Amino acid sequence: MSPPTTTRVPIEAGYFTIPDDPQEAPRLLGSRCRSCGEHFFPRRAICAKCLHRGTDDVELGPSGTLYTWTYVHVPMFGKLDAEAEGYGVGQVDLPEGPRVQAILSGGPEDFEIGMPMRLDLEKLRENKQGEDVVIFRFRPDASPAEPGAQRGEAERSPGASPAQPGAQRGAAERSPSTRGGAA
Repeated sequence: MSPPTTTRVPIEAGYFTIPDDPQEAPRLLGSRCRSCGEHFFPRRAICAKCLHRGTDDVELGPSGTLYTWTYVHVPMFGKLDAEAEGYGVGQVDLPEGPRVQAILSGGPEDFEIGMPMRLDLEKLRENKQGEDVVIFRFRPDASPAEPGAQRGEAERSPGASPAQPGAQRGAAERSPSTRGGAA
């Protein structure tokens, strides 16, 4: 006899799948333009590229390539485990084309620009009905990236920065007003 399973529900419907088998990877729910073939996440009815009305619903992922990331050093709002030290936030390029911003699973030492990522679900909390409320996130993937998973800027070396010129100037180089000091 197998142990009882808890029902998992999305924090908000319409953004990702929740497979019956917890070992199966979830997928993001996106759209594909019927005219130009461009993919989007989240879903949309009108293509942002060619303005064609009419798209088809598609499942995206579950793999991608980390384009950029940062680490937030406070617990995630509404998270079940308030003892957590922080969480990653990144942009992941999907093989189908969209770049998705998402929570990342792991610590700050676990991420590197250009690395393969895998879509995953995380329990945020339990609702009043006793169901697990889940969010989607990406975690580092040990298996090789799928063909076409890298796109454009993600192929830069890990030390390269997509920031605007001058965006990484030190505080001493900024004007007093940008340091919060008096002018």
